[in-house]
Amino acid sequence: MDIQAAKELVIKAGKEVVASGLIARTWGNISCRVSDTQFVITPSGRAYEDLTPEEIVLVNIADLAYDGDVKPSSEKGIHAEAYRLRPEVNFVIHTHQMLASVISALGFDVNSVDPQSAEIVGDNVPLAAYGLPGTGKLRKGVVAAMQRSDSKAVIMAHHGALCMGEDYADAFAVASELEKICEATIRSKYNEVTGAIAAGLDAVYDYVGEKFRNEKLAKATAFPACNSAREGSVFNIAAVGADGKVSTIDIQSGDLVAGDDYPAAAELHRAIYKKRKDVNYIVHNQSPETLAVSRTNKVMKPLLDDFAQLVGVTVKNAVYNPNNQLRTAKKVVRALKGRNGVLLANNGALCVAGSEYDATAVEMVMEKGCKTETGKMLFGTGKAINPIETRLMRFIYLQKYSKQAKK
Repeated sequence: MDIQAAKELVIKAGKEVVASGLIARTWGNISCRVSDTQFVITPSGRAYEDLTPEEIVLVNIADLAYDGDVKPSSEKGIHAEAYRLRPEVNFVIHTHQMLASVISALGFDVNSVDPQSAEIVGDNVPLAAYGLPGTGKLRKGVVAAMQRSDSKAVIMAHHGALCMGEDYADAFAVASELEKICEATIRSKYNEVTGAIAAGLDAVYDYVGEKFRNEKLAKATAFPACNSAREGSVFNIAAVGADGKVSTIDIQSGDLVAGDDYPAAAELHRAIYKKRKDVNYIVHNQSPETLAVSRTNKVMKPLLDDFAQLVGVTVKNAVYNPNNQLRTAKKVVRALKGRNGVLLANNGALCVAGSEYDATAVEMVMEKGCKTETGKMLFGTGKAINPIETRLMRFIYLQKYSKQAKK
């Protein structure tokens, strides 16, 4: 394929996979073969929405060499292996898609695939052994998985998926179908343990939340979710779905500066802004999967590497009581120390960051992490990533990749 045409196709694919939710922010990567010896791939640490052809990098399959100042994705090695081992493959998408990520933490291949899905992906989907992102260990695990299966998809332990196709459309179809396969796997396990058929995955999350509910947390006082943003010495806060009804509160005094409502969560948000100068946005997530995990009083240890990077090496569960705001707000702030997320007992999770863009990313990864945690509880399998590795990933992300991300 012509190099320029391949670059344009990679850019098109990047926008489409972001729109579909298969990739977000700079996670994952996309490549296109241009010859038997070269492919083009997305750069390291750049948002997909704004990529230009000059930022798409031409890489040699044999030695991963490239020209120019733009660094290719750190996962270029697994793309090269796909092209080396599969001569029929001309397009590769590495995703951190939601449900494949859930299965990635459970420790098994997917060997039961519906015939219709098997026509697109293959009749089994192998799990590649874990390795830190961008490492030779990760590459070796993917190679071993590809060598023992002819599947067009490989699930990468604690990481995501590699989806391969004869062309752009085929690779995208594989990624989409893989989500259906993973959902079917989760639904099948739910049916096995409950005897019921899940109307949707929310039924799975509700079941897990009830089965593993901590009775002490069941007494935690519920309060409406609010999102907020710092603006100088004040912050603006509004209930989720409040149709624009915003209150402005002074961070130091707690005085209501504008608006006619002082939300129950306001003191909690104020305490976070006072303590964390790096936080300018707070998002309260109450998705079914996050609510389920918040009912369990579990300390979440990363089952996914992007969770370790963006959210924290652990995520604690803390109680905020609107009837005892000052003391309980301090406890939540302590639980949030060094992290970008905290579970609120029986009430979802707070996701915090320095920008709205980053807070939204933390929220997405928190949801995915909670989906994965419910999967672990449902299947009774899966282990967290080694704590040393999670700390290393968190450190590298904070020092390097977060500085590259779009502001």
